[in-house]
Amino acid sequence: MANIKITDTTLRDGSHSVTHQFSLDEIRRITQALDETGIDIIEVGHGDGLQGSTCNYGFSKESELDMIRMAVKTAKKAQIAVLLIPGIGTVPDLEKVHNLGAQVVRVATHVTEADISAQHIIAAKQMGFFVVGFLMMAHRAPVDTVVTEALKMESYGADVVYATDSAGAMLPEDVRARVSALRAALRVPVGFHAHNNLGLAIGNSLAALDAGATYIDGSLGGLGAGAGNAATETLIAVLKRREISINSNLYTAIDSCSQVLRPILEGHGIHAPNMQDPLMLGYAGVYSSFMLHAKRAAKRFNVDYRDIILEAGRREAVGGQEDWLYEIAENISKA
Repeated sequence: MANIKITDTTLRDGSHSVTHQFSLDEIRRITQALDETGIDIIEVGHGDGLQGSTCNYGFSKESELDMIRMAVKTAKKAQIAVLLIPGIGTVPDLEKVHNLGAQVVRVATHVTEADISAQHIIAAKQMGFFVVGFLMMAHRAPVDTVVTEALKMESYGADVVYATDSAGAMLPEDVRARVSALRAALRVPVGFHAHNNLGLAIGNSLAALDAGATYIDGSLGGLGAGAGNAATETLIAVLKRREISINSNLYTAIDSCSQVLRPILEGHGIHAPNMQDPLMLGYAGVYSSFMLHAKRAAKRFNVDYRDIILEAGRREAVGGQEDWLYEIAENISKA
């Protein structure tokens, strides 16, 4: 499978979860964490895209230009993306963010309304953006219609076209049908953006990859509108379990969620559950009862508890062998 590009939307789609109140310092910290994780593209801005900060959609804490400026300044490797919904954002808005250093724009329309993206995609390409066509609510149209609309975006100059499950309404077979049809019809790569309303964000993302998508979205902790997006750290773990080539580091992604995002969310009055420890257990394939002992052993021997869990998984440890974790920890400390 080709190298998969991950776009993280914590600072755009995820802003819905904090009513668009991320501060510039929080944007800096999250951008830095994602950049160090190796995320390819980081999307930044109001949840409804450029010029979304209005009484209709809710006002952002910071101006969109300041948010994008901060992200561009902070990221060392990742590209910074913005979302534009025609009718909300305009071509002059694109010029402003391009001048600030944004490199990617995702032009989003309803799945049957690709026509209205033409001027924005054409203008964005002329400016030098990497342009993503973003077909929202893709479950609302038959496969043939999705393909027809995607071909329009490709003809305008889009570098990638996404099938977007905006309502989290798709089943894996729905995703496979749309993505495989797009892959067969388009010359450009295909992407997929999942929501977790049916609890299928990760499963649907895998279905999209199996059908030929090479661009995939996530957000730290699954933060996002509705029930949220595919969790970036879980997505990375699953892709690594499948030995799919990606640029992202699992441990850094987990730390980005637990050590950077969670404290920020708590500052906004949101107490997110710790899903990172269960993620490591599932990734390694060991009993949940191992976690407490692994952390005790890690503290005793001053090593990373995740390395202990992974080695226990490699050794195929089973219930009753928790004492083995201390031996593993000691061996790691001596390595």
